[in-house]
Amino acid sequence: MTTDTTATQTPEDGTPNEETPDEESREPEAAAPDAVIEAASLDAAPTDEPAPDAPAPEIAAPAVEAAPVEVAPTAAPAPVASTERPFRIFTDLEAARAAIIRRAPLSEPVLAADVQAGIDALWGEPVTPAGHVARILDAVAREGDAAVSRLSQHFDGSSYDLIEVTPDEIGEAFELVSPEDRDAIAFTVSRVRRYHETQMEHAPTSFTARGTGMLVRPLERVGVYMTGSDAALPSSVIHTAIPAVVAGVEEVIGVTAARADGTVNPLKLVAAQMSGIRRIFRASGAQAIAALAFGTETIPRVDKIAGPGGIFVTIAKQQLFGRVGIDAIYGPTETLVVADEHASPDLAAADLLAQAEHDVLATPVLITTSLAQAEAVAAQVEAQLATLEREPIARAAIMRGGAIVVPDLEVAMQLANEFAPEHMCLLVAHPEALLPLVKNAGGVFLGESSPEVLGDYTAGPSHVMPTNGSARFAGPLSVLDFLKITSVIALSDEDLGRLGPYAARMARAEGLTGHARSIERRLEGR
Repeated sequence: MTTDTTATQTPEDGTPNEETPDEESREPEAAAPDAVIEAASLDAAPTDEPAPDAPAPEIAAPAVEAAPVEVAPTAAPAPVASTERPFRIFTDLEAARAAIIRRAPLSEPVLAADVQAGIDALWGEPVTPAGHVARILDAVAREGDAAVSRLSQHFDGSSYDLIEVTPDEIGEAFELVSPEDRDAIAFTVSRVRRYHETQMEHAPTSFTARGTGMLVRPLERVGVYMTGSDAALPSSVIHTAIPAVVAGVEEVIGVTAARADGTVNPLKLVAAQMSGIRRIFRASGAQAIAALAFGTETIPRVDKIAGPGGIFVTIAKQQLFGRVGIDAIYGPTETLVVADEHASPDLAAADLLAQAEHDVLATPVLITTSLAQAEAVAAQVEAQLATLEREPIARAAIMRGGAIVVPDLEVAMQLANEFAPEHMCLLVAHPEALLPLVKNAGGVFLGESSPEVLGDYTAGPSHVMPTNGSARFAGPLSVLDFLKITSVIALSDEDLGRLGPYAARMARAEGLTGHARSIERRLEGR
């Protein structure tokens, strides 16, 4: 589950977000939405270079379900209510690679005209998105609380006096949230905590052996970005905070946008309290990330920042990398379904649409061994689109993805691993047989009883997962993200005599005489 880039209002940066970019901003399509492309082939090796007819590069704006974001790039396809079949079907695998499988690299986002105008007006001159964020970071570094409060209230359209949420506010939140919602939050917290406690049992532990070893220690303080303001996203809070708490982080704090009246959504406060977040601050967007990185009079500096956010949160994370720990750079959500001829077309379509409704930049992909199955799923997609409240958004996302027909499941898994999806759903007769073939995925969901949406909430593993192909080298948020390792060297005199001459020789070979003499003096004094 990642960040939603389709809200019409962006409370975390105060700039309106266009749901319908103009025609010039839409990305070119690699094939007509209803085209069936013939001749399957796997001869050509995958390449990192986008094909000539691949979609235009776009910035990956991080997302969690229904989260308001700071801005949507104008390169996003417009949500449209089209009567044509939106779900493309490919039987030519190279065409499928060019249109869907290959990712365009992240680049400087091109903002909607009114968003860019608002940024330029704020600074009194034209400023790029990266420059906008750099100025916010500088303001927070210089002014502390004053900049955080001024910028957050300006962008969020909110008003308040205290940056830190009080215990009374948290207590009131428990009264405002219905018993049913409290029970759902508590159940989700319990499931996610239990999974990560089991994960912790398999985490690395401290050891010493033959004079060397390592210490495994949790981070001391972590900041959770609690994305959303009016939108209630307790699941995101839970799935981000609990891995840190279970890992043993001494202090987990949260930052969140405030609503217009200065309050914080009570569902978020209840989820934060139940998850183990003990201090919460009203701060949003890039200024919140800066406050966590630098520290202010009120908001303490943290060792690591975790949680998805909007595009300016993403840019702030990129610019602060190395100054503070960063969990990852998250992009629009993506789901890849591998289905054989036995899969239920309506469930496959439902799984694709569940993620498509997040964001116009979401990417839903079906890989199947049956052309008939592809056509059945495409028909179900069209039928189910009409039932969705967010139909225009889901339709735009569906038009970015498509179905790929392959000769067998081995080829299906090869393509799936090339795509390296955030979510990989195996809707096949024997999903456990394909699990050994999974190489690149944030999460893998086996069978029709393990829908990805269950993973968004109550399955247990964190739904904060790698996107945009980063599953090739990264995994979901876990307890491991909040542990650090310190190497230990505790050698004896005998070890020094045995290892020292080789080390001294290596040092002299590298021209580092001081290094060599540090060892030789010890050996000479024996």
